[in-house]
Amino acid sequence: MKIRNNKSGFTLLEIIIVLIIIGVLASLALPRFFALVETSRGGEALNTLSAIRGSMVRYALRNGNSYTGANLGTIDVGDPSVGAANKHFTYTTSVAAGNPSTAFTVIATRNTNNGGTGGTVYITQDDAAGTVVRGGTGPFAGI
Repeated sequence: MKIRNNKSGFTLLEIIIVLIIIGVLASLALPRFFALVETSRGGEALNTLSAIRGSMVRYALRNGNSYTGANLGTIDVGDPSVGAANKHFTYTTSVAAGNPSTAFTVIATRNTNNGGTGGTVYITQDDAAGTVVRGGTGPFAGI
């Protein structure tokens, strides 16, 4: 009578090879995933900046086509940076010198306290020149 030797399962070498392959694939995919997350957060900031820009324009219409005195505390949109402990961006405004002021910049600066990579997203509007420029720095360059 023959004794049957039915061994089933994987050898240790096969399991190690599979783990190495999974590790290599993860090391290639994770940086790309995190870059995609940062890009989507830049889009989030751009949407918020557009809302602030619209509010700045409404402020100027109510104040003789001047942005003088406009900031996040005086426009009709609440400051999105309030309670910024878990926010991805801190928002600021900058009004050009002059009376009446016809230009402003709204800036979103990426918070690094929650895994952010830094960088800014901005919109600059100059009514005298008739221009609106948007852009970014760091991972948001070219946004």
